[in-house]
Amino acid sequence: MQKGNNNVPKTNGGLLRFLEWANLQYVTSASFIITAYSDFLNITKSTIQCNNGIVQPQELIAFAKSQVDYILGSNPKQMSYMVGFGPNYPKQVHHREASIVSIKQDPNPVGCQDGFNEWFNKKSENPNVVVGSIVGGPNQGDEYRDERDNYQQAEPATANNAPLVGVLARLAN
Repeated sequence: MQKGNNNVPKTNGGLLRFLEWANLQYVTSASFIITAYSDFLNITKSTIQCNNGIVQPQELIAFAKSQVDYILGSNPKQMSYMVGFGPNYPKQVHHREASIVSIKQDPNPVGCQDGFNEWFNKKSENPNVVVGSIVGGPNQGDEYRDERDNYQQAEPATANNAPLVGVLARLAN
């Protein structure tokens, strides 16, 4: 990160943009590293000298927070990319257990091919909400296609969530 906006591509809404597939894993990881480095700069009473000026540790924290805010709904779509958080979040997550009805609702066994044929291709909300999971996120244009077969954007992963835990812990401090 340097002073200015010309070193890492961002969407028009301000989200860091690394790759088309599961971009939020890179955003949460970068945000985690930024917060950790900010703490290091604070401890050592240092700053970052860039061509366009000095970056203070609190600017790094503010930037990391802006990325978290985007993920949680402060974005052009007003959508939280954390499933179950807020009023507008992904409803057709690319996740087998979320996509197939609970055995408590339908005790009939669901075979592997049945799961694909009967549930994967449904164009309705997931019967189970995987609360707290973070999907891959929006594309370069801040657009998100909430469809189960859109695994590039709709698939949750621990690689998306794990770094965010550290960022949220730091922001809560």
